[in-house]
Order: sequence, then C-alpha cells, then structure tokens
Amino acid sequence: MLTLKYIKENSSEIIELLKIRNKDFSEIIDEVIELDKQRIATQIELDNTLSESKKIASEIGMLFKTGKQKDAVLAKEKAGELKITSKNLNEQLSDIQEVLNKKLYEIPNVPNKLVPAGKSDADNIEIRTGGKMPTIPEKALPHWELASKYDIIDFELGNKITGAGFPVYKGKGAILQRALINFFLQEANKASYTEIIPPLLVNPDSGFGTGQLPDKEGQMYHVTGDNLYLIPTAEIPLTNIYRNVILSEDDFPVKITGYTPCFRREAGSYGKDVRGLNRLHQFDKVEIVRLEKPENSYKVLDEMVKYVEGLIQKLELPYRIVRLCGGDLGFTSAMTYDFEVYSAAQDKWLEVSSVSNFESFQASRLKLRYKSKDNKKAKLAHSLNGSALALPRILAAILENNQTETGINIPKILHSLTGFDTI
Repeated sequence: MLTLKYIKENSSEIIELLKIRNKDFSEIIDEVIELDKQRIATQIELDNTLSESKKIASEIGMLFKTGKQKDAVLAKEKAGELKITSKNLNEQLSDIQEVLNKKLYEIPNVPNKLVPAGKSDADNIEIRTGGKMPTIPEKALPHWELASKYDIIDFELGNKITGAGFPVYKGKGAILQRALINFFLQEANKASYTEIIPPLLVNPDSGFGTGQLPDKEGQMYHVTGDNLYLIPTAEIPLTNIYRNVILSEDDFPVKITGYTPCFRREAGSYGKDVRGLNRLHQFDKVEIVRLEKPENSYKVLDEMVKYVEGLIQKLELPYRIVRLCGGDLGFTSAMTYDFEVYSAAQDKWLEVSSVSNFESFQASRLKLRYKSKDNKKAKLAHSLNGSALALPRILAAILENNQTETGINIPKILHSLTGFDTI
C-alpha cells in the first residue's frame, strides 16, 4: 500500500508512473487526497469538541459549589450537546477512514522507472537467454502423454478424487517431484536462506498484508466457515512472519525459504495452455523471501535473479529471463523478472519463476519497519521474493526435453536424490 504521506508529496509523479500500467489513476489519487483533507478536518473538529467538553465538565462542579445553579444547568446541557456532537464526529471519522482505506487498497504499487511500457506479455523485454536447446525424437510426446506412457502422473485419477487440476504423482514421478523439492531446498540452504515450514491456511490480515486481498480474492480458495484462505504462494505466510515487527539494522539481511503446496482457483483459465502440468489448482513450490534496507533492495533483486538462474542452469534447461512490462506487472510489484524454460515437445516457453521487488508496498500494509543504529524514527523496510522454483512446468520441461526413444533421462544434479538416472 502506498502511504498517504508519499501520495500527497508525490501525487503527480505517481499518476505518471502508474500510467505504465495502462490505467489512469488520477481520479482515485485525487479522491484519496480529498478524503484525507476531510479526515484531518473532522479530526480537528472532534479534538476541539472534546477539549471544550472537558473544559465545561471541569467547570460544572465549581458552578454548583458557588451557587450558580442556572449556569451549572446550562453548562450540563451544553456538555450533553457536545457529547452527541463528538459521537457523531467519531462516526463520521470512522466512515471517512473506512472509505479512505478502501481507496488506498485499490491503488497498485508504483512501477520502477525501468519498467517498460506495454500491455501484455508480448511487450516484456528479454534480458538474456541460456542453456542448450534439446534434441528430441521426431515423434516426441508432450509431458501429459509421457506421464501416461510411463505411469508417473495420473491426471484422470486426480480428477476422480478431487477435480481437474489436481494430479496424482506416482512411482518415479512422485520420487522425481520430491527430489526437485529437496534440491531446491538444499540449494537455498547453501545460499544461507533459513528454512521455514509455514501454515497452508492464512487469515484475512495475512492476505491483506502481502496484497493478495482484496486484489486476488476471487482466485483464492476461501474456507468460509473459519474465514481462512488456502495459500496461493508461500510468500504470504513467510512474509507475514514479520507483520507488525520492528527490525534493527543488524537484523539484515533477512533470508527465508519455504516449501509448500500452493492452491489457486485459476478462474477463467481454459484451452490448450492449461493441458497437463501447464496450469494447476494445486502445485508445489519453493519460495525465497528477502527483507532489506531500501538502499540495498535492487542490488538484492539482481542477486536473486542470478540465484534462480543458477538453479535452472544446474537442471540443464534452456531458459530466458524477461523484465515485465507495466501491463503484465503484478499489483504489488515495483519490478519483476520472469523466468521461462523451453518446453520442446510443446514448442513453447513456460513461466517457472517470478522474482520481484515490492519496495515498501507490502511493508506499509504489514507495518514492517526497522530502526537504524542512530535509533531515529523507524522506517519501512523493502520486501522481495521469488519462486525458486515452481515445480509443475519445471517437471514438464524435464520430461519433454529429456525424452528418448527408450525413456526419459534425469538431470545429473538430481541422480543422488532420485536414486535413478532414467525413467
């Protein structure tokens, strides 16, 4: 969430930068500024009313003691009127604050000046590519047919048990899935990320804290009886560990990681792009989260990009890195790099990771602050996260790119974790 102070001091610049997202936010920015003026005016009127009420209350007893009964009665009547006025002003203030908060929640993060203009993923900028394009058999199969052929993933069984988008991993498919999770966690451990096993359900405050609520409410599974949400990403519980926390300068860098299943309704998704593992309602992912001082966050973003790139290189997958344009940028992000791996049998690029800097946007919602060594006023920290990695499309690319006439070769880096080198 953008702070009121930031909006009031930089409204023109904010409006211009938000145009990169292909939407004019000038009207809502003006509404926020006007609502804040109303809030301040109402608060001043309330404070003055309460001050006057307090003064009169202290005078009433003295008037009775000095025999000024008529003046005392008039003072009591005035005190009663002021009490009603203050009650009404309190209600007005609460209503204004509620509307103001809703308006603030509608404003996305301001894109970094390096974010390119554009309307869709077609306008994203390719930063670099890597890896060797695979050579596959002439009659290569897509991963969903390979999964059936070798009996390693059962999409129909998942559909029977739950519904579409909930696959069942079997035998070597299950072992390969687990090996990938272990590989990603081991690499995170080597890079000094502290592993966390978080809850898979979060309360609304956690959803608001990282910005999924209200923006993505319709895409999250909601347990209505308990008013809890199944997490669409480990970003939510991991980052919310630091909600309402004041860090010290010595606490940085904060580096945490966690493996979780993730749950997404993916409402509106259909067609060939959702076949097999391409788009699921439940999938596994290892997430990395960083908290940093503002002056370090973009250096750290580059470090995280290099880290995720290293994972893909070790899996020997062809990849490309793109910087997202304004039209493709997430609601909470100031800058995002997407990683895509090439899926040979589908002849297409599949997104497998997003690495983002949220600057202070999430920290403002979370009230996540830090104090410098000079112990001056606490400042908002910067938060960053990245998929390292999301498994479904990584697994799809591994199966398709490494297929041969006789089986599927497993990347060398995983051999010690799977216990086999082919399927």
